[in-house]
Amino acid sequence: MSEGDSVGESVHGKPSVVYRFFTRLGQIYQSWLDKSTPYTAVRWVVTLGLSFVYMIRVYLLQGWYIVTYALGIYHLNLFIAFLSPKVDPSLMEDSDDGPSLPTKQNEEFRPFIRRLPEFKFWHAATKGILVAMACTFFEAFNVPVFWPILVMYFIMLFCITMKRQIKHMIKYRYIPFTHGKRTYKGKEDAGKTFAS
Repeated sequence: MSEGDSVGESVHGKPSVVYRFFTRLGQIYQSWLDKSTPYTAVRWVVTLGLSFVYMIRVYLLQGWYIVTYALGIYHLNLFIAFLSPKVDPSLMEDSDDGPSLPTKQNEEFRPFIRRLPEFKFWHAATKGILVAMACTFFEAFNVPVFWPILVMYFIMLFCITMKRQIKHMIKYRYIPFTHGKRTYKGKEDAGKTFAS
């Protein structure tokens, strides 16, 4: 391999200025993501705020309904992945190759592991809103369409998808939401202490 053949290297073997700039930019972005991880409520409030700003922009511009419909479908897809288990129990039904969700009362408790974790769900949803917002600055994405049809399609798709997901949850007996660690009550300590 000759000098400068690897990605991001200049002719003299040092990383190029552009490569170093984007590497540093990626490091700063990742640092901000890492710092925001424990602030779940704040992250979602910011995302809902961005969503609200996007909806106001679309309302005021009276266009970009296809972009909004695509954003809704994308968010629905993310939400379904968020509600789904990492290992689909319907695929594990016939084989005993690995762990599965408990289906009987006496089986061992196994925590629900999502196919799409909450942080990745938030990150993807926020990026989707920002991309949709960027699309509203380009007239090429403003395809004329009768928007009530799109709203009706989306509502139908949402209802059908959620009905299928809820049936799946009932059939395989899993709940995608947990409320912290389970606590078990033992016997009350009413005993006397023995002095040595």
